[in-house]
Amino acid sequence: MGESTVTTLKGQEQVPSPTSQSVADEANSRAGHRFVRRLRTPRRPRLWFEILLIAVSYWTYSLVRNAVPEQRTQALKNADWIWRMEHHLGLAVEESVNHGVNSVTWLIVGMNYYYATLHFVVTIGVLAWLYRSHPGRYAATRTVVFATTGVALLGYYLYPLAPPRLMNGNDFIDTVVVHQTWGSMASGDLKNMSNQYAAMPSMHIGWSLWCGLTIFTLASVPWVRVLGLLYPAATLVVIVATANHFWLDAVGGVACLAFGYAVARLWYGALPHALPRLVPLRT
Repeated sequence: MGESTVTTLKGQEQVPSPTSQSVADEANSRAGHRFVRRLRTPRRPRLWFEILLIAVSYWTYSLVRNAVPEQRTQALKNADWIWRMEHHLGLAVEESVNHGVNSVTWLIVGMNYYYATLHFVVTIGVLAWLYRSHPGRYAATRTVVFATTGVALLGYYLYPLAPPRLMNGNDFIDTVVVHQTWGSMASGDLKNMSNQYAAMPSMHIGWSLWCGLTIFTLASVPWVRVLGLLYPAATLVVIVATANHFWLDAVGGVACLAFGYAVARLWYGALPHALPRLVPLRT
């Protein structure tokens, strides 16, 4: 009933002609595929949209992160387990690094400010550089950051973890408190503004490694590429020396970043650095 047939003068039936409904369905399917393909095609980013998107995304991230219940008892138990595991592996170096660096005042003070500022400054700087010099790769690379940060929120919820400086019965030094520097949002007068038990995974490592890999794969100047690799390495030393993270938190950050790259690879069909650097102007 849904199809009509055409009979020739010799009485032979030809292939049934499609109905208007099937034609409409096919047209809608093609339109849907074109829409998805357009979303997956790198385009020149709009500055106002990117600023708004980043601002809203970070506000949402902070809101959700701080809304995760501060499960102090479980977070301390998890910290004890991590510490025992690192001892079992023979890699429990955090306390020695923390005390050693803390004995050099100018160095630990510098690390406190490094921890508090570069996490944001360098990440925003890399995004701005991508927007200006690599517009065709900007959206995919930004997607890596968003996916990495999104899955990190799941980690904060499922695995509350106290940082070393908040552990019971250990001699870790909260370097921000001791040296009275402006620093960690979980120390001093700012401690009530941030979830203190969201140490796993470390987004200082997730974001800094994203910055380092982006710079290394896209920069053309050799010494800049080297700096890109040194940045996450220095960040690892800083988060351990200031007793804000275990080194296993850094492993969690790396895992989240791997997830972020996988999402971008699936969506855009290639890793960000393999996409074209330039794209046509929007029409």
